[in-house]
Amino acid sequence: MRQKHISALGAYGFHRVAYTEWGDPANPRVLVCVHGLSRTGRDFDLVAKALADGWRVVCPDMPGRGDSEWLVVKASYVLPTYLSVCAALIARLDVEQVDWLGTSMGGMIGMSLAALPGSPIRRLILNDIGPFLPATGLTRISSAVGSDPQFATLTDAEAYLRQAMATFGITRDEDWRHVAETSTRPAAGGGLRLHYDPTIAAASIPPTIEDISFWPVWDQIRCPTLTLRGEDSDILTKDTAAEMTQRGPKSALVEFPGCGHAPALFEPEQIAVVKDWLGQP
Repeated sequence: MRQKHISALGAYGFHRVAYTEWGDPANPRVLVCVHGLSRTGRDFDLVAKALADGWRVVCPDMPGRGDSEWLVVKASYVLPTYLSVCAALIARLDVEQVDWLGTSMGGMIGMSLAALPGSPIRRLILNDIGPFLPATGLTRISSAVGSDPQFATLTDAEAYLRQAMATFGITRDEDWRHVAETSTRPAAGGGLRLHYDPTIAAASIPPTIEDISFWPVWDQIRCPTLTLRGEDSDILTKDTAAEMTQRGPKSALVEFPGCGHAPALFEPEQIAVVKDWLGQP
C-alpha cells in the first residue's frame, strides 16, 4: 500500500486529497474505489489486497474524510466538488480509462461521471446505491451523520462503530478492529474521534428530507454496470434494483444476504463477485 495525495481545485481554492494505491503503479488497468458519505478509502483495503495482482487499485479519501483536508467553506461538501476531485485524480493516474467501484455516495459519484459524454469509466460497480433514494433510508442516515463522538480508547470506538455499522454485514472481530483503526484519529483533548469532518452533513443532507430521483442520469450511462445490493437495504430498494436491470445500462444485479446498507465487501465471496465481473472481457 502506498499513500499519496493530489492538490484539487475547488470553488474556494486548492485542497489536499489523500489516496492509497495498491498494485503495480505501471499497470494501465486501474480500479478506483470511492467510499460512502462518512467513510474513508481504507474501507476498501481487503478488496484492494485481493485485486492488486491484476489491477492498480486507487482508493481516495473524499474531502473532509480520512487523511484528506477539511474544506473551509462547508457548503462545498457537494457532488460537483467530488466530481472535480475525481477528475483530477484520474488525470494524475495517467490512464485513458478506469474501472469504478463506488459504495453509496461513491456510487453516486460514479454514476454521475459515467453519464457524462467522453466518460473515462470503462466498467461501473455500484455498491448498494441506485438512481432512486427513498426518504426513509435517507432519514436514518441523516440521524447518524454529523455527530462528533469522543472515545477514551480504541475499544470504545469499536463498540460505537459496531452499532453504527451493524447493517454492513461485518462478521469477524479482526475486521471490526480494522474498521476502528481506520475510522478514528486522535482528538484534540485526548482520546479518539471519528476520522471525518462532522459538518459534511450540513451540505450533504437537506433540512427537509424527501425521496430523491435521478433516473435521467442513469439512462445516460452506457458502460457495463454491476449493482450490488444488501438484501435488507433501505437505500437501494428491491424494486429500484430490479428497474435498474431493465433500463439505462441494464445493470447486472447481485444481492448479498445478511446485510443492509451497505455491504462492507469484506467477505471473500463478495470480493470474488467484484473480481470475477471485472475480469470479463
